Amino acid sequence: MRETPTAFTSSYEEECNTPLSVTEAYFASEAGRNRFGAFDGDRLVGMVGVGRESQIKLRHKAFIRGMQVDVAYRGTGVGRQLMNQAMECIATMEGVTKVTLAVTVGNAAAIHLYESMGFKVYGREHCALIVDGVPYDDILMDKNLGTEKDESDALSSGTAAGTSSGFDQTI
Repeated sequence: MRETPTAFTSSYEEECNTPLSVTEAYFASEAGRNRFGAFDGDRLVGMVGVGRESQIKLRHKAFIRGMQVDVAYRGTGVGRQLMNQAMECIATMEGVTKVTLAVTVGNAAAIHLYESMGFKVYGREHCALIVDGVPYDDILMDKNLGTEKDESDALSSGTAAGTSSGFDQTI
């Protein structure tokens, strides 16, 4: 968090000032969500969170949040291992057909990793974060776990799934 403050919605200062009991209560309240860690001995060097939307109309979607790899371990495959673990977890969620994530503009390595795993850019959230007074956009990405035929049929038939446009997809 300290080295890459634009990669997280929480700040290093906020997390340092949060009592452990509050953090424990937060994690305990997140039923249906999973977190995976990568360790080098006893040292946590990476982590990722996985969850599923809870509302009935959204339960077909899972999401990836809080992906982080220690600076010293970037480029070593830790991120890919974490993403593989996250996707394996999502594969066990009955009825999930789509996975979403957001990544800060400029995080080229993460964007490359996600694209190599089949995620595609579908939009951009302007001013998703403000760090030290500077606004940063998020790139919104998703991966369809259904068949590619389903997606192309929706686009060609003009159904609601294929009619959304107007996103700025410039990275």
